[in-house]
Amino acid sequence: MYSRLVGLLRNTFRDRFRRYLLLSLIILGIVLIVISQQAAERLPSQDFEVHFFHVTGCSSCDAQKPFNAQLAARHPSISIVQHDALDESALLRKMLDDRGIDRTPPVPVTIFENQVFTGWESEETTGAAIESALQQCLAGECPPPTGEEPGSGIDLPFFGRIVFAEHSLAALAVILGLVDGFNPCAMWVLVYLISLVATLKDRKRIWLIVGSFVLASGVLYFLLMTAWLNLFLLMGFLRPVTILIGLVALGGGIWQIREFIKARGEVVCEVTSEESRAKTMAKMEKIVSSPITFATILGIIALAFVVNSIEFVCSAAIPMVFTQVLALSNLSTLQYYGYILLYVLFFMLDNLIIFGSAAIALTSSLGVRYAKYARPVGATILIILGALLLFAPRLLG
Repeated sequence: MYSRLVGLLRNTFRDRFRRYLLLSLIILGIVLIVISQQAAERLPSQDFEVHFFHVTGCSSCDAQKPFNAQLAARHPSISIVQHDALDESALLRKMLDDRGIDRTPPVPVTIFENQVFTGWESEETTGAAIESALQQCLAGECPPPTGEEPGSGIDLPFFGRIVFAEHSLAALAVILGLVDGFNPCAMWVLVYLISLVATLKDRKRIWLIVGSFVLASGVLYFLLMTAWLNLFLLMGFLRPVTILIGLVALGGGIWQIREFIKARGEVVCEVTSEESRAKTMAKMEKIVSSPITFATILGIIALAFVVNSIEFVCSAAIPMVFTQVLALSNLSTLQYYGYILLYVLFFMLDNLIIFGSAAIALTSSLGVRYAKYARPVGATILIILGALLLFAPRLLG
């Protein structure tokens, strides 16, 4: 794996377009980090006030107070100011009016900058939403006001106005999962495996071998994406991390568009050498020709893990960017894993479509033709998400 990464880096610096692209991304990243640091320095470093309105005897208010203490301990620059909502109703009314909220919300009420949070469910839901918004405000990137109807977006030809705050995470999971499923660096393994099992007359054996490969690939993807998600959630909102992921998305999208044009739509991969392909093909031939045993299934699973983990370099930007978008959204734990599972299901669906077409027509040309058009679609989405992460991450929250 190390030699492959070295070879990929060597090819990258040998190509003038890639060299200039990498240099441009590095310069852009440095500029954006400097700008974000300057914006953060303009904010008061101490006594960033978080106003907490409560009422004596309110169980929800009492439930939030331990979280407030933990929040203050994790962020020494903030000062949590407690108010009795009944005694200081005039102040609460003024702060709500200043933020365009004319209704009287239920207590507890948490207010800072342009953010207003009402009520309390749990630390995992309301608490996570409060801390995520607070981290962004402390970094100089406050999300849109919590009481504001989402309306920020851009106008695109043919598509009209796209409002990102209303964009469905489920639709994004489906689209990116489908596009990522046609990873040219891993698809050749499935295509060759299909060509081997197509000569078998036992349908049960065919489905067992290919099904095990596809399922193992999906499990690996789920584990990798959940690991990324938990890492991003653990770090919280860090502007340099968001900039880094945005640069990966923008650079990966531009690179794939250029490779698509350069190869005239052909599905190619430069990560895998001919020697490594030959070794992988020999392993597949040995597995397919062996009797179906528990060891054979384990061999297929191990092959899927090794191939997908190594060839993951070819399309790592897509799942990485998706998990970063999830981390910027205020969701429950179940929702986070649900969206990743949806992504993986459509990632696996691609492979099943390829296998199904091959099993029926004894050819894998359908998958190759689909991959030809899926790649520029995925690259375009990466460029859009990369631009948003770099210049307007609040639109994705």
